[in-house]
Amino acid sequence: MSSSKPHFINHFPGRELIIDGIPHRYFGGTSYLGLQTDETFQDLFISNVKRYGTNYGASRKSNIQISIFEEAEDYLANLVGSEACTTLSSGYLAGQIIAQSLHSKQHQFFYAPNTHSALYQTKTRPYTTFAALNIAVREHLSSKKNTSLPVVFLDAIDFSGCNYPDFEALRTLPLNELILVVDDSHGIGIIGEQGGGVFKTLLSTGAKELLVCCSLGKGYGIQAGAIFGTKQRIKELTQTSFFGGASPAAPAAMATLRDAKDIYEAKRELLKNHIAHFLSHLKKPELLHFMADHPAFTFSNAQLTEYLALHHIIVTNFPYPDNNAQLMSRAVLSAHHLKEDIDELAHRFNEAHKNYA
Repeated sequence: MSSSKPHFINHFPGRELIIDGIPHRYFGGTSYLGLQTDETFQDLFISNVKRYGTNYGASRKSNIQISIFEEAEDYLANLVGSEACTTLSSGYLAGQIIAQSLHSKQHQFFYAPNTHSALYQTKTRPYTTFAALNIAVREHLSSKKNTSLPVVFLDAIDFSGCNYPDFEALRTLPLNELILVVDDSHGIGIIGEQGGGVFKTLLSTGAKELLVCCSLGKGYGIQAGAIFGTKQRIKELTQTSFFGGASPAAPAAMATLRDAKDIYEAKRELLKNHIAHFLSHLKKPELLHFMADHPAFTFSNAQLTEYLALHHIIVTNFPYPDNNAQLMSRAVLSAHHLKEDIDELAHRFNEAHKNYA
């Protein structure tokens, strides 16, 4: 069985998959807290569906306003540590509304290595290194011909470890002279104080302005996106036709986000224990690429992926974000895994590294 071919299933991919009638342990995807298959979380979501309906297809500018949106946004802003927050129906849309609103003669876009496609508004390519990005930004600022304000886009979690947790390369940029836009989709809900992500950390960089956007589907298990920034910037974004013309996230999802605080906290603690347990049982953790407190473990050895598949372990393994991209292999721990799942993964990595490291 090839580990790189797609496997078609008819259920949510939890900790186990049935492929060709054979159970496989699944260590992929982005369900970091395992919420989508958690019965308590499902029951809470269903109760909110009964109150708010399955979907709300009207504009947020409608003459009928559902209060849960502002309640959830106030909750998120307080959690993250930003002045204000707004939500949309997806993380991709959140990134696009920022890029579209800043796409003008008053701004010049610069993209850090590995920046997600959600933040692109032009065909500009990302810089291959932060050193090249740093030079380009400083040359732009020093040129008398260029009066536009630099906007630097990047992913908080880029799986290379270049950014989170210390953002060392980012801090070499003249941050006090630029707008910083960060996608925290793989961090919020998982890392930071109470799952607040990287916003507070990035405030310490002294950027002229900070905007953080994200998907809420990975860390919080709901279909929605969010943007964090100043009150003025969030007001400007919500006054655009882009925002007014788009349907919002489902209000039931927003209510569940607000109501599931205790569930999120318990799941984060469980995931933290899984990460510590996994690392303590790896004989050569340095052969995997990972970040502090994050459950994704990246590697580039195709033989290792094949070995895991032979032992009925499926990991994330496909070119991302398109077929021209580099093959991405990543073992992802989730709160829905059991201790024996973690033990088996560690055991197979230890065995495989003897031959494939």
